Amino acid sequence: MSVTLQRGTMPPFTEEHEELRASIRSFVERELTPNVDQWEREKWFPNEVFHKAAEHGFLGLKFPEEYGGEGGNHLHAAVFCEELSRTGSAGLAVGVCAHVDLALPPVYTFGTEDQRQRYLVPGIKAEKIGALAITEPGAGSDVANIQTRAEKVDGGWIVNGEKVFITNGVRADFYVAAVKTSAEGGHGGMSFLIIDHVEGNGVSATPLEKLGWHCSDTGAIAFQDVFVPDENLLGELNGGFKLIMENFQWERLVLTMGAIAGAEMGIEVTLDYVKQREAFGKPIGTFQVNRHKLAQMATELYAARAQAYDALRRFVDGENATIEVSMVKLFSQRVCLNIADECVQLHGGAGYLAGPIERGLRDARLGPIGGGTDEIMREIIGRSLGL
Repeated sequence: MSVTLQRGTMPPFTEEHEELRASIRSFVERELTPNVDQWEREKWFPNEVFHKAAEHGFLGLKFPEEYGGEGGNHLHAAVFCEELSRTGSAGLAVGVCAHVDLALPPVYTFGTEDQRQRYLVPGIKAEKIGALAITEPGAGSDVANIQTRAEKVDGGWIVNGEKVFITNGVRADFYVAAVKTSAEGGHGGMSFLIIDHVEGNGVSATPLEKLGWHCSDTGAIAFQDVFVPDENLLGELNGGFKLIMENFQWERLVLTMGAIAGAEMGIEVTLDYVKQREAFGKPIGTFQVNRHKLAQMATELYAARAQAYDALRRFVDGENATIEVSMVKLFSQRVCLNIADECVQLHGGAGYLAGPIERGLRDARLGPIGGGTDEIMREIIGRSLGL
């Protein structure tokens, strides 16, 4: 029997959100968790996951009802993100969240009504799966160095370039892609286009092998003379940097809350194990060194969660929470990586065998890299100190 860490309802969440949590947790335990090991071995999870989540309304939690959503907000979406991460597969969680939390929000926030009908509505129904395509071989945290170009032609644009490390990159039906639309250097001259991924239009996607997140579809994307119609320009021409910055904070919060939920699950599994595994005639959890390790892990997890929820509250309230989000992204990912490592250690040889504990460590290693590296977070925080 699993041991659940006691936390109760923590602000900014309310009883309403906890009721939603119970519903999502039931769905996850029934429909997803039993299949995770197979999907991890296959290095792919089926699109049926999106369809089932859509049937329950989970893909549209924070979108208006007029587009098929549930009329909620980011707090409802945060609950979904957390509970998905309790499957023990960060790859599964991030694959779903990359669609609903990275690709769809820019279409809703910056898109025309026509774009919302063509991409947001079917996206909420899981009839189309989206991917956010920003990172390139030579442009990661340095988004101003994006080289993918869109040349203006009659009726639209011709796009050439490459993207890499794109979650949902292979399965995506469309990409919300950052491109250069003028020769202006730096942050200027960058725009976003919605690029359809259809056979024969010049888009090719190649799956990438990774240390962790195995069932997550991560791809390298090549655009070769791809025609994109004028009506697929997302937001203002040459105003793409604003769009990137708008989505960064939510992306970092999503990664943070997912990592914390995954770490909590790891501790719960480890608690079960140390209460049952015996050495020298008694459960290993009774040894002071192990008891203190778990006490430290639980304490650090609580600190990370409290910090994350404070940053989330500020973000939802409309504050400029860039510094707080950067701090929690920096702090929580290392905490969660350390917790995952300690869980392996407490399991001993069993923790090194393929399974949720071993997978938890591999998955957690991307935390200090994805969505903004530790180094970038420290730079943002350091500059806020006037340095």
